[in-house]
Amino acid sequence: MSRMHTLLAALCLAPTLALAQMASAPFDGRLKKIHDTKTISVAYRTDAVPFSFEDNDKKPTGYTVDLCRSVIGVIEKQIGVVPLQVKWVPVTVANRFSAIASGQADMECGASTVTLGRMKEVGFSTLTFVDGTGLLIRASTPGNSLMDLANKKIGVIPGTSNERALAEALRVKVVTASVVPVKSREEGLAQLEAGTIDALASDRVLLVGLVAKSKDPKALALLGDPLSYEPYAIALPRGDWAMRQAVDAALAQIYKSPALPEIYNRWFAAMGRPAPVLEIMFALGRLPE
Repeated sequence: MSRMHTLLAALCLAPTLALAQMASAPFDGRLKKIHDTKTISVAYRTDAVPFSFEDNDKKPTGYTVDLCRSVIGVIEKQIGVVPLQVKWVPVTVANRFSAIASGQADMECGASTVTLGRMKEVGFSTLTFVDGTGLLIRASTPGNSLMDLANKKIGVIPGTSNERALAEALRVKVVTASVVPVKSREEGLAQLEAGTIDALASDRVLLVGLVAKSKDPKALALLGDPLSYEPYAIALPRGDWAMRQAVDAALAQIYKSPALPEIYNRWFAAMGRPAPVLEIMFALGRLPE
């Protein structure tokens, strides 16, 4: 088993150990509030195509949003409140975790990578997707590796796992490049199309979604291999075992059902079958009762 598969297995199986130690109290913490108010507050990103964004009617949509809608459907039955009122809370890269920690939202359904540092502020469900940090370049740029971007300008959103992955890749491969902070992927795309920067670093699937919104998709290309792997999950209140158990149990049920391929194909049919590492992630998320 590769190092990546071993890491993925550890991340997915950790909740199983936690569930074995759960007490039997039905409603604690945030789940009790949801039960008593008959309302669940869900944070979502407006800019994380195809995981979480707004459609033409300004309603939240995307792969993770659809997954969370199914999770909420299962939680309704778990707590005996059907239907729950869903309050959608738009968040940004900067405030998505503080929205959970402060109680503004009960779960965050976007494109958030699980990291040890973030676990100091929020908790996470079992994994929902596995992506990697990639680089978007102009198709006319020669080369197909990070080393071909030596002495070039690479845009990235500060404070993201992509920024850390880019810095580590530049260090390991001994590549000197100028890292340019951008406020959003859209701003980075505009700078890339204008020639202000030579590449844009972000999650690969998010970059694919960004290309679809560009002036000329054929003028852009993804650079070779990913710089890192990004395991996504639903962000939850830190230390709230009841909420985490409810969400993990819901995901396990969804991963065993026809709902999963329907949701996946709705957003990623053009990419074909899930990659092997994603298949493993789904398999490990099918926790037994």
